[in-house]
Amino acid sequence: MNLLLDDEQQLIVDSAISFLADASPMSRVRTVSETEDGIDHALWLGMVDMGWCGVHLPEDVGGLGLGWIALCLLQEQLGRHLACVPFFEGIAMAATLLRELPDSAEAQALLPELASGALRAVLAMPPESDTAALAHATPDGWLLDGSWSHVSAAGSADLLLLPARAATGEWLLFAVGQGSAGLQVQATPTLDATRHGAIVHAQALALPASACLARGAKLGAALERVRCLAAIALAAEQVGVAQQCLDLTLAYTAQRSQFGKTIAGFQAVKHRCAQMLVMVEAARSAVYGAACMADATTDAATLLLYAAQARLEATQAAQFCARESIQLHGGVGFTWEYDPHFFLRRSQANSQRLGSVSVWLEQVAAQLLDAPAGELA
Repeated sequence: MNLLLDDEQQLIVDSAISFLADASPMSRVRTVSETEDGIDHALWLGMVDMGWCGVHLPEDVGGLGLGWIALCLLQEQLGRHLACVPFFEGIAMAATLLRELPDSAEAQALLPELASGALRAVLAMPPESDTAALAHATPDGWLLDGSWSHVSAAGSADLLLLPARAATGEWLLFAVGQGSAGLQVQATPTLDATRHGAIVHAQALALPASACLARGAKLGAALERVRCLAAIALAAEQVGVAQQCLDLTLAYTAQRSQFGKTIAGFQAVKHRCAQMLVMVEAARSAVYGAACMADATTDAATLLLYAAQARLEATQAAQFCARESIQLHGGVGFTWEYDPHFFLRRSQANSQRLGSVSVWLEQVAAQLLDAPAGELA
């Protein structure tokens, strides 16, 4: 497996670095994070103009067809800048799930609008527990009841993709427009100030039959695959967080003086920065490797192994580098005026999205031991 970027991929990285340095500096992130919806709409429009919304979608729906590696390269740079846009929720998750449902004409019809950026959709991933929302068939369609927690950017989405269970236990996927009667999006405080969260409630939400985009075993398999793919994209974001923590630390230690010399010259500081670099590179390799497999295989078992490895390495790198950045800033990284605490918050919040690392490790162990997850001693 060759993890070196080719010329086209390097061009994607270089253009993303240049664009985000101008469009999403930390001063801008601080300002946008305090707005009501927490979305940088100007940045989003710039990303739309650059074609980022369709980076991994097929060309026949208006995408660029560049695959999961290209998406992860963008996700890494967005994480590095803590960009206040619903790219992960709308493109890495929602658009990907619709792409994974080729037999659903309704799902495929939404992809051109998502690829062009004309439609913003958010996917509420179902919980790991058996507390999924319930859908009841009616003569005119469906009646939906339940809640979906920790749904980022739900308040600013045009369309919500809501998975639910039927009385028979099968999965169903509903497309629900913002403002539908019986739908409530409740904003919730979050540890990560740069990514606003919400709880979505459905109470006797009446939907037409056409609102059900997919159902059955194929949808269940698609949800599991998207969960693995999204975990790889989230790991790429964590790599960006870790890299920026390292960059901030190197810049700070190069100018902070003690005993008449910059602290970057102290061997203890060098060793800690070197360990940060080692963890960043190990995580990046795991993410690139997982992204390569995402583009190359449809085998669910193999994808789970690579996604779990990327999730583990990137989460550990982001949390370690964020903590080290604060410490090597002399503790001032905890104060509001300095940036490292924003990255610590993002790394901590991301560590719990899509299931904690321990949940992923348990799934891998269960797969290797051929035992049901949750029953391991």
